[in-house]
Amino acid sequence: MRAPAGPSGRIYAIADVEALHPAPLSAAVRDMAEAGIQWIQVRAKQLSGGELCRQMEACCRALEGSGVRLWVDDRADVAALFPPPEVAGLHVGQTDLPPAAARRVVGDEMWIGLSTHDEEQLRAADADPEVDVIAVGPVFPTTGKASPDSVVGLGFLRRARELTAKPLVAIGGIDAGNLARVLAAGADTVAVIGAVCRGDVRANCLRLMAGD
Repeated sequence: MRAPAGPSGRIYAIADVEALHPAPLSAAVRDMAEAGIQWIQVRAKQLSGGELCRQMEACCRALEGSGVRLWVDDRADVAALFPPPEVAGLHVGQTDLPPAAARRVVGDEMWIGLSTHDEEQLRAADADPEVDVIAVGPVFPTTGKASPDSVVGLGFLRRARELTAKPLVAIGGIDAGNLARVLAAGADTVAVIGAVCRGDVRANCLRLMAGD
């Protein structure tokens, strides 16, 4: 049986391969961990399965012994190759494998996170026994996706907090300037892409942690 999911710290860093380029993924993940980030998701929309597998092997080596919880975005097949404790979680979206199908791939011990963008999706995620963590967003306008979903705002984040007791991740346009408002609205942790990946990764993470 998998352990209950609970964020360690308020920053959930998304190591996006494209946003990090040309910095090596494994080096960036190590910098995030050394800055104190405890949840890190690997996001690689354009990589082949084989290349992502090689990159994940390097990330696991970089994080060995750190206690950091590593997540994989979208790719249940790749996540399944690195069972806990190497990879703690798989994150899926509304158009990816449904959580029940993803569970059959990754097994019973790995956490599954699901993105939600409206109240219907959030209620379904809350009722789904395979969903351990619920993401809500985009809270603010974002450039993290080529075709982003409609902005939900802080009001919906507050509503989401009322509707679920599951760990709640806020995502979308979050940086050091609005982090405190997002946490105050009820998020357990905030997922950050651009604010960590663009520029000096370690310094970015330390800046966000200081504002935690």
